[in-house]
Amino acid sequence: MPKAPGMAHAALVLFLVLAGCGGAPGTTQEDSSMELTSSAFAEGDPIPARHTCDGDDVSPPLAWDGAPDGTAAFVLIVQDPDAGDFVHWLLTDISGDADALPEGAGDAIGAPGPNDFGRTGWAGPCPPSGEHRYVFTLSALSEPIAVGSTADADAVRQAMSVRVLATATLTGVYERDR
Repeated sequence: MPKAPGMAHAALVLFLVLAGCGGAPGTTQEDSSMELTSSAFAEGDPIPARHTCDGDDVSPPLAWDGAPDGTAAFVLIVQDPDAGDFVHWLLTDISGDADALPEGAGDAIGAPGPNDFGRTGWAGPCPPSGEHRYVFTLSALSEPIAVGSTADADAVRQAMSVRVLATATLTGVYERDR
């Protein structure tokens, strides 16, 4: 007895829905409900000079919510895409129960790594010319990564690649007065 066209369609839809519900073993699915904010600047707004090489060069305050259940650690990477993804801050081993980094205190809360200035920890915006964007990317991980304090941003991304549960970004801009 041939199946009705509606039954075949319903079976196909059910298969596709069920196939999309789970990932392959050893992988994680990213949740997009996490949000990253700063009381120092809003999305797309200028980063105050206090947080740059023209000021006190202290890391801005950051806060987040909506981290998924099962978050064991966070990683923060701050890059300037207008300067070839120049790394300004690499912070790993942020506790999974954290929901903020107070101004100037992030390097004491997580494990700071090398930035592209050749230093460890926060190094604020310091563009040579023009306005640059600074993308703060916070990733919630299913388990901590053990990369050590000399691992660069590429090594950190590699280590966390199958552990990412959610990612949130915040972008600020900065242009130096000359």
